[in-house]
Amino acid sequence: MATQSHHRILQCALLLVIISCSFGVNVSAATNFSIAEATVAELQAAFKQNILTSRQLVEFYLSQVLKINSRIRGIIEVNPDVLTLADQADQERWAGSPNSTSGLHGIPILLKDNMGTKDKLNTTAGSFALLGSVVPRDSGVAAKLRATGAIIFGKAGLSEWAHYRGGPPSGWSGRGGQALNPYVMSADPRGSSTGSAISVASNMVAVALGTETDGSIIGPSYANSVVGIKPTLALTSRAGVVPITARQDTVGPICRTVSDAAYVLDAIAGYDPYDTATSTASEFIPPGGYVQFLNASGLKGKRLGIVRNPFFNFPNGSYMAQAFQKHFQTLSQNGATVVDNLVIANISMILNSSLSGEAIATSTEFKVTLNTYLSELVSSPIRTLADAIAFNLNYSTLEMIPQYGQSLFLAAENTTGTSNPVYQAALANMKSLTENGFVKLMTDYNLDAMITMNDTVTPLLAIGGFPAISVPAGYAPNGAPFGICFNGLQGYEPRLIEIAYAFEQATKIRKPPSFLV
Repeated sequence: MATQSHHRILQCALLLVIISCSFGVNVSAATNFSIAEATVAELQAAFKQNILTSRQLVEFYLSQVLKINSRIRGIIEVNPDVLTLADQADQERWAGSPNSTSGLHGIPILLKDNMGTKDKLNTTAGSFALLGSVVPRDSGVAAKLRATGAIIFGKAGLSEWAHYRGGPPSGWSGRGGQALNPYVMSADPRGSSTGSAISVASNMVAVALGTETDGSIIGPSYANSVVGIKPTLALTSRAGVVPITARQDTVGPICRTVSDAAYVLDAIAGYDPYDTATSTASEFIPPGGYVQFLNASGLKGKRLGIVRNPFFNFPNGSYMAQAFQKHFQTLSQNGATVVDNLVIANISMILNSSLSGEAIATSTEFKVTLNTYLSELVSSPIRTLADAIAFNLNYSTLEMIPQYGQSLFLAAENTTGTSNPVYQAALANMKSLTENGFVKLMTDYNLDAMITMNDTVTPLLAIGGFPAISVPAGYAPNGAPFGICFNGLQGYEPRLIEIAYAFEQATKIRKPPSFLV
């Protein structure tokens, strides 16, 4: 099978990359400093104290990839220049270069394989149809990361085409195979930023980026017990990212801690001339950035809303009911006012993509935006959505990938454009539902955030362009993680970071994966 061959090729490439590694330097033994689970701030402190170099950090992650990746398939490609980039970061730090003081300087970061990089890495959205395509430039977020001195470590596996092909399960792509949840390998890893979440959770990289159109950061974050920030729409650039729809697509951090996610958000938020929507959204960025809101007392004075139906519909006495009741008490005990039993108008319609209009609007926009993206590539095996559909039909006959369907591709190809009255009605309906539902609730009750669990809220976030942060909240009896999600209005990232960080510090729930079957 092609996926098996691909993994063998990846392992061989990794061996070539690390052939010159100095694994004889045992940083942990020599200094009592452990790289595994270290935060960005701790890694930066180790750099400054000269007990760790970027090269040693990269070598550690390469060893983790060789040891773990074949089991869980979180990473599709490792940057062949990653050691060179690490050496460059070390030289800049020792020379006192201006960017060497930035939070992510010398830190390896994994990008989801739908984010363009103008280097030796592919950008394929997990599909063989885009293998060998050449992007015109770095994606906006990749360019910002390079400017901070971060090291592009590689590309993460994902649900193929960011889970907008239709048919394949969460975490599966033709190039990467089936990614697995490192906590319980039979559990759903969720999509589509699956590889980003499982790679960070498994300590194969320090931090990662994911994308979300509807649930693809929040979902894999909760399922793999990591922290995910789905930013306000266009707070981060989507330029150079294989698109679904600019009306909902977002790029955000997936990390082990809220603090790491804040450092990453600081690096990638802001204006990009190739994504004009970032001009308006940049007004939400607070002076001094987001790291300043890592406040352990951040729950004090916050008003948090709970909509029991439909977000906490489980039997009284169940382990989930007990866990979240304890979390609500923790929030109150740490200074928050919890406003319970709230109701969002038309919530069942908001969460149903067919009734809200999200499904038809997204399908219409996908065809337009994907065709534009493909047409702007320097070179590519395909140039249109129709080409991608034909590729999938033909490629499966070569016995290289399973015969998974492509229902969403076919539906999008049959749409007739944005002037269609049905499409325009869908946009109007989503706007009305948003304003009369979540926005009204937040303003009427003067809420700083609404609390939900797992990824139950993501259609609401999607159609409104709202931000959210998912934080580990516990583990089921079988070991599978679950999460708590703090959701706000556009531009609420500062208060969401305060809330999420304070909750994280009060509970400290997350633990490394156990790789249970």
